Amino acid sequence: MEISIDNMTCGGCARSVTKAIQSVDPNARVEADPASRGVKIETAATQAAILQVLEEAGYSATTT
Repeated sequence: MEISIDNMTCGGCARSVTKAIQSVDPNARVEADPASRGVKIETAATQAAILQVLEEAGYSATTT
């Protein structure tokens, strides 16, 4: 799954995004790139669950 997060602008944001995703699926593989504001995720969690946990963490995400 690939998502875009407009307000992920730094490494700290990328770590927060990764932590939020892994709170839903501890085994998720997350590649967050603040420069492109993109995130690639390999997860067993649903897209809805990922988007919800990111929203709760303060990151508005959209699928790409």
